[in-house]
Amino acid sequence: MFSGIVSAVGRIAKSVQHGDGQRLTVDAPGFGMDDVAVGDSIAVQGVCLTVVLAHPHGFEVDASAHTLSVTHGLAAGRPVNLEKALRASDRMGGHIVAGHVDGVGKVTAFEPLGASVRFEVEVPGQLSRYVARKGSVTVDGVSLTTNEVRGSRFEVNLIPHTLAVTTLGKLAVGSPVNIEVDLLARYVERLMAK
Repeated sequence: MFSGIVSAVGRIAKSVQHGDGQRLTVDAPGFGMDDVAVGDSIAVQGVCLTVVLAHPHGFEVDASAHTLSVTHGLAAGRPVNLEKALRASDRMGGHIVAGHVDGVGKVTAFEPLGASVRFEVEVPGQLSRYVARKGSVTVDGVSLTTNEVRGSRFEVNLIPHTLAVTTLGKLAVGSPVNIEVDLLARYVERLMAK
């Protein structure tokens, strides 16, 4: 489990074919590798991946063909948001995030508002029912609170801190983004269907 509070921005240094997927080498200066071990989960651009090799300045993970087919942003040279899995004693600064990307959305607005940015994303139609006004959504691994929801689009305000410490400040209209909807909404839907 994660909270969607990014602790560092890394970079995918290398991506090589590994079975039907890819072995990714992530450079992670400033991430703090002293407590990372083989088998740990790390959210990379919102995708929960398992560490297969750790070194002082980064780590390696395997991304399956399925993971690569339902996400974006896991290519060599790309900057990526990073978050270690939560401990039971950690603060929950964002919301409950599984690291299971539900789909790829598209940025439809990116407009400066003073030091902040009005940010609008269109999600695949089947995901729109899980996004609620003043609810939580994860974009590229970042926990965000929606301000408005219109059909399959939602709007958030990106504050200067979020723009500075995540990859979201580098987005533009048309950029693809990994979307994970609120896990609780999925469980509520399942319970209501019975």
